[in-house]
Amino acid sequence: MEDDSAADLPERIVFLFTGGLTMEGLFAAVNAVLSFVTPVSDFFWDFPKMFGFWQAIPLLGQFSLAIIVLVGSGLYFTFRLGFIQIQCFSRGVRTLMDNHSIRTGISPLAAFCLSTAMRVGPGNIIGVTGAIAAGGPGALFWMWVSAFFGMATAYTESTLAQIFKEKRGKEFVGGLPFYARCLCGNKVWIGVALSLVYIVYAMMCLPAQGFNVVSSVGAMGSILSGSTIPVQSVFYYVVSLVVIVLVTVMAFGGIRRIAAVSNKLVPVMAVIYVLTVVSLILINLDNVPYFFSAVFKGAFTPEAVFGGAFGTVLMQGVKRGLMSNEAGQGTITMPAAAAEAKHPCEQGIISAIGVFLDTHVICTMTGFIVIMAHRWAMEPEAWKAAGTYPKFLLSIGSMTPGGLNELVMILVSVCFCLFAYTCVIGFITFSEISANRISSSRPFIHFIRGMGVFVAAFGIFCNIAGYDLSNLWAFSDLGNIIIVYCNIPMLYIGFRYVMKATKNYRESENPVFNSSVIGMETEYWDRKNKN
Repeated sequence: MEDDSAADLPERIVFLFTGGLTMEGLFAAVNAVLSFVTPVSDFFWDFPKMFGFWQAIPLLGQFSLAIIVLVGSGLYFTFRLGFIQIQCFSRGVRTLMDNHSIRTGISPLAAFCLSTAMRVGPGNIIGVTGAIAAGGPGALFWMWVSAFFGMATAYTESTLAQIFKEKRGKEFVGGLPFYARCLCGNKVWIGVALSLVYIVYAMMCLPAQGFNVVSSVGAMGSILSGSTIPVQSVFYYVVSLVVIVLVTVMAFGGIRRIAAVSNKLVPVMAVIYVLTVVSLILINLDNVPYFFSAVFKGAFTPEAVFGGAFGTVLMQGVKRGLMSNEAGQGTITMPAAAAEAKHPCEQGIISAIGVFLDTHVICTMTGFIVIMAHRWAMEPEAWKAAGTYPKFLLSIGSMTPGGLNELVMILVSVCFCLFAYTCVIGFITFSEISANRISSSRPFIHFIRGMGVFVAAFGIFCNIAGYDLSNLWAFSDLGNIIIVYCNIPMLYIGFRYVMKATKNYRESENPVFNSSVIGMETEYWDRKNKN
């Protein structure tokens, strides 16, 4: 009788949360939405490649509009800004190391860690593995290329976020909804609409991240116990409740608390992951030449087993690169605006460094594992049948000496757990910042926080019910491209202000920024640096 009661626990909890809906009813609703969302997502990412007239265009016909917009914008901003991501890289690093006192908002370093907490997520493992599985090793090369030019896009959007940020009490709020409103004639409805777009996007991504947190803890438990732990067990119920409590405490603690925790978690998870992978690379040093050969050869002459088309390789590299580093989405502009910077461009170059860390460092670590193991050649049937994350685990197993396998799997699971958890609190926090464009009233902000916790909890309950949420990546993909199409036009509209701010930033080591620099009113900067 007790076992039956325990088995019914997730069903009864969700019943209470949803006012009478059953777990099966919720799953049926999710599947119904997925059957609609997946083709819509594919359409936005592939348009207009599905049309014959477009495919007939030499070279250009291999690229979708999404690829052209993302890579093209990165190229445009890079050349117009004089390769700012290279010229000011060292200056950005020095800014990160500057521990000046903060009176409002958070420090540039805290904003960097907060944005990195969002960037460095399960996508750094699942996204990279999926890109290589679908497009081959060459997809990693195009992730590098798109991220390099994406650094200029991240610089542009984060500089705009700083220029048009607002001071609310002891915090700064800003980002896409705020600079879009200012750039479009101060129209309130534009800021509100884009705030809602981001909040919906965040809610679409939260269930999968909540699911990932609990599943990674379950994986650690199974490794340590030496046996598979059933998802409908006391262990999973306790872990799920603990995770929900931790998410709730963080969500209702405000931006400062989350920034403080991110400052501690981000370096830990990044260092653990990088050191673990570097150790495996050193153990398998003889495979390093194969890695570089496969990446560069596959970038231009893809293998048929992965699709055999240049456009497929490029699409996978850019699509999964965006999913990881978020350059061009406008989603990382919220933490950029929250920083107390001395000049708007400071946070712009710091955001560019964030893209570099995410893609050229963290994603490359995953690429080393998957490509050096090349399990698709050794066991093609097992590789094809395995899911995305199992593909990564198969690769880890091939790279790890028998005596270290358990330790490495635990370390990877810890990183995956932290990646997912920081994404959960990041989505909720950025939703809160975005919601401030609609209203700063405490009841409304608490509602947004509570909704984020509830949606994350739904993903967690789906895990303990044994439901597979892998298809929810379609939600993320759709949210990604919709936000890109909303954000990129704003970057072009505001780019003249970024150019003027950049010229001012480059003039000296301690430039002074205010409205006179860009010829447009910036209330906060005028108060800070009076003429």
